[in-house]
Amino acid sequence: MASTSHDIADLVRAIVEPLVDDKEAVDVASNIDESGSELVEIRVAADDCGKVIGRQGRVIKSIRVLARAALCGEGRDVSVELVED
Repeated sequence: MASTSHDIADLVRAIVEPLVDDKEAVDVASNIDESGSELVEIRVAADDCGKVIGRQGRVIKSIRVLARAALCGEGRDVSVELVED
């Protein structure tokens, strides 16, 4: 299960890094709770938040769809959140 968690975080990182200007500030963390659902948290520089969200939230919605599709065969839920510090 841990390798899948790592794979989802890598997938999300691979999608987010080309979108932002400050690639060093990209941090993607993945945690699995006791019910088996996974939470992927994305942290980027403040100037890059809009690029990850996209117009009308289209980019972040697409990232969520791809993450769900990657885990659909395992029957687990995944949530992707952009965390602003």
